[in-house]
Amino acid sequence: MGLLAKIRRMHFRDRVGLREIARQTGLSRNTLRSWLRRPEVTEPKYPARKTPGVIDPWADTLRQWLSADAHRVRRERRTMLDLYRAIQAQGYPGGYGRVCAFVRGWRDETAANPKRAAFVPLTFALGEAFQFDWSCEYAFVGGLRRRLEVAHAKLCASRAFWLVAYPSQSHEMLFDAHARAFAAFGGVPRRGIYDNMKTAVDKVGRGKERTVNARFHAMCGHYLFDAEFCNVASGWEKGIVEKNVQDRRRQIWREAGERRWPDLDSLNAWLAEQCRAAWETMAHPEWPALTVAELLQDEQMKLMPNPRPFDGYIEQPVRVSATALIHFQRNRYSVPTEHAHRVVSLRIYPAELVVVADGAVVARHERSFERHQTHYDFTHYIDLIERKPGALRNGAPFATMPEPLLQLQRHLLKHAGGDRVMAQVLAAIPVHGLDAVLVAVELALESGRPSGEHVLNVLARLKDAAAPVPAIAAPLALREEPAANVDRYDALRQAAETEADHVG
Repeated sequence: MGLLAKIRRMHFRDRVGLREIARQTGLSRNTLRSWLRRPEVTEPKYPARKTPGVIDPWADTLRQWLSADAHRVRRERRTMLDLYRAIQAQGYPGGYGRVCAFVRGWRDETAANPKRAAFVPLTFALGEAFQFDWSCEYAFVGGLRRRLEVAHAKLCASRAFWLVAYPSQSHEMLFDAHARAFAAFGGVPRRGIYDNMKTAVDKVGRGKERTVNARFHAMCGHYLFDAEFCNVASGWEKGIVEKNVQDRRRQIWREAGERRWPDLDSLNAWLAEQCRAAWETMAHPEWPALTVAELLQDEQMKLMPNPRPFDGYIEQPVRVSATALIHFQRNRYSVPTEHAHRVVSLRIYPAELVVVADGAVVARHERSFERHQTHYDFTHYIDLIERKPGALRNGAPFATMPEPLLQLQRHLLKHAGGDRVMAQVLAAIPVHGLDAVLVAVELALESGRPSGEHVLNVLARLKDAAAPVPAIAAPLALREEPAANVDRYDALRQAAETEADHVG
């Protein structure tokens, strides 16, 4: 605009010739004539020269990758070198510098237009859908700062949400989180919206094609809701629960991260209280006059009935070692010794491990998330100790016995043959039960001179005292009770006297 005004002043006002103007401005006379003949006083604009670049065939691919990485956390984003190697494997003949220049240009363009994307507002009917997601949080549990995976479930209509913390995102945790959320909501919506988490999707196909995990599919069939999965790297398709993760992190989890929790159960109990308290105070975003709790009451009438919790265990075969131990996640757990060297089935629950052999449950253990720990149940080794009583003195499983049994063991092992006597006492546990044996052992210890015969004698007396008196069943019942008649005895006596006179 400034150059054109200068040319017009030189030509029309100062009467300078075109040759002199061309010399001073560096423009050709043909260009000057074209500009001076224009009716509007606007400087013409010429399109930028476009020359094909070596990176142009891969520009769309790079933009797609960069857009997908923009929705990931920073530590999971690909570097420029990773992008260069990826397109180089697809046949890119150019250098690394052109890729860096393209990435920098894309980032500058994105930073200049951070909100250029547009979205369609969504609305959900009562009882129609819920959204589910995980978040990574940190808290002090059991004296240590631990990384926790927090399950977020949120109803799309009433916006009621539920939080549960777990040590990991495995299948059994996922199933337990659904059971707790549906119990808190008072019913089951008709649809569930998820991202493509590995515990639900085995393979992502083209478009909306998904190969759903068999156990996850079984859970959906149990609760009778349809599972829908977002497009890849499209977290905004479940934006309700995504925003819930951010809001709860700023509100609820800030306090949870500052406090000290003895165990995970106490933390989850506190999270449940905080969720219910938030329902009572939070206003609904679409109906500000109503709270989330008030709208949840209306939505509960539209939810499907909540059935019994899904038996969400994960089963895997494990081999029992010669010491009657199974290995799971770097820990060891005992099983009855008769199953040594066999393959048994391990059912994994969020807080419990169940060992099944021949269709029957043979062992239960509280699940430990520590490492390199051994968890014994001394009753699993009682059958073996009857044949090998000498192992009682240093047997690792028997160090976990209750204190009365340990006291009795220390007293008996002072005498010759005490290990065999102790083995006889332990053999009474499968017959009489652990509680009865502990009572008998405590009574024997109170006497001051405990012995195996004393314990077994007390057990026999306890069993006789607890034995119920058997009831005699009467299969026949009289419709009319006989009346009391003492005259019939006189009649019988007279008959006997008459018979005696006849014989005489």
